[in-house]
Amino acid sequence: MAVDTLAGLDVLQGVSDGRPAARRAARLWSATWPKLLALGLVVAIWQVVVWSGWKPTYVLPGPRAAFAELWNEAHHAVLWTAIEITLRRAVTGFAIAVVIGTATGLAVSRFRVLRAAIGSLITGLQTMPSIAWFPLAILLFQPNETAIFFVIVMGAAPSIANGLITGVDYTPPLLLRAGKVLGLGGVALYRHVIVPASLPAFVGGLKQGWAFAWRSLMAGELLVLIAHEPSIGVLLENDQNTNSAQAVIAIMIVIIVIGMAVDSVFGVADRGIRNRRGISVADASR
Repeated sequence: MAVDTLAGLDVLQGVSDGRPAARRAARLWSATWPKLLALGLVVAIWQVVVWSGWKPTYVLPGPRAAFAELWNEAHHAVLWTAIEITLRRAVTGFAIAVVIGTATGLAVSRFRVLRAAIGSLITGLQTMPSIAWFPLAILLFQPNETAIFFVIVMGAAPSIANGLITGVDYTPPLLLRAGKVLGLGGVALYRHVIVPASLPAFVGGLKQGWAFAWRSLMAGELLVLIAHEPSIGVLLENDQNTNSAQAVIAIMIVIIVIGMAVDSVFGVADRGIRNRRGISVADASR
């Protein structure tokens, strides 16, 4: 009897242990299949356009030729080296932008004089096309990585700062009153109440800032060619110069995949914040 009871407990334990894994797999699939469906639709439309004969195949190759070229390049170290160099630049520039944007956002939201002085300037900088910064960047730093980092920061930092400022502005007054009742004030109020309350808007600003940083980096690698470092931009420029349309599209696919992967990381952070606050995606969409 005892043996049967223990066996039954083992079965229940196995079921209970399997449920979290099944739920995680279900959540992963529910988040993945819409992206796969969208990619499938894009590829189908692409193939239909090719079949229509709108452009000759040497100008607009079909998905099969582009993916075959991508598969071929994936077996060479040059592509992976280029991805590594580009991602290193992206992460470094974005990290600098996060530090500058966060510090600027906190300062502007904390001091009214700064808000009046440079609040609208930050929005103006955010609307500036990243490519417009390159002439100045090249004059200041010459055509090198520093010029690229400068443009990345100028493109991403204003979005990050604006995201944080928006989050601070929309902090519920009830939370502020509760914090003051508990004796919080000044820096302590920002640290324990205002900054945590502004996290959703701040994450949105980070996501937008990354988009600006990534686009700035791609433009920078096309304009500021550093020959001894085979970045994604260098590969794209070389493929364009050799009139290899399938190779150009293959590199563009790599750029899109990296963008989608980073978007998934921000999606995980956003869902984590929602879960900690008891807000589901379904509730937020109502």
